[in-house]
Amino acid sequence: MAAAQGHSSDHPDHSDSAGSTDGAESPEHQAVPRAFRLAVDALRGAGLRPELEVDPARPPQRLAPYSYALEAAVVDGDEDLADGRLVLLHDPAGHDAWQGTFRLVTLVRAELEPEMAADPLLPEVSWSWLTGALEARGLAYGEPSGTVTRAGSHYFGGLAERLPATQIEIRASWTPREDAGGVPDTAAHLAAWCDLLCQIAGLPPSPAGSPDGGAGVVTLPQRRDPQHR
Repeated sequence: MAAAQGHSSDHPDHSDSAGSTDGAESPEHQAVPRAFRLAVDALRGAGLRPELEVDPARPPQRLAPYSYALEAAVVDGDEDLADGRLVLLHDPAGHDAWQGTFRLVTLVRAELEPEMAADPLLPEVSWSWLTGALEARGLAYGEPSGTVTRAGSHYFGGLAERLPATQIEIRASWTPREDAGGVPDTAAHLAAWCDLLCQIAGLPPSPAGSPDGGAGVVTLPQRRDPQHR
């Protein structure tokens, strides 16, 4: 996968208004709320650990008026150690269930070592990885919710030579707290999410005090402007 920004859905031609040669913004670009544009710009400029590869992802179309998505994988050679998807939702009118105007939604999954898969406290520990990643970055958030699923696979017949495997899957959402201008620190939330993805993949933690997660970083390139449905 190549590093890339996410994007949102239902623009008629998915044109790149940021690449306009006359410097003028398209009507679709101008219609996007400033708070959402700033939140997306922060995601695009975030530095990620070099083990992470990022691709665009189409967000769900009916959860919020504005949305932006990306997917990532922790890669070791040709092997994906963990993968996930992060969606930023925005409703300028606010949402009672969110207790805010922004919401982050994620799915993270990875194969587990047998001894870890057998731990009866695995679901609680996995959930603490998410909350701990947010708190380690000093992030304020509210209304967290989610599920942790552990699924085992046993192989038979032509696949009988494969060892049993267990996958952990974390589905979660939370409300990032907004600053005085109504914009959450989405870059920091993305960094925390990447910390979670790397942790579930079994990578060592980022060096202390390193906001970009290490000496090498991957920056999400500018491809399209956020759009709305």
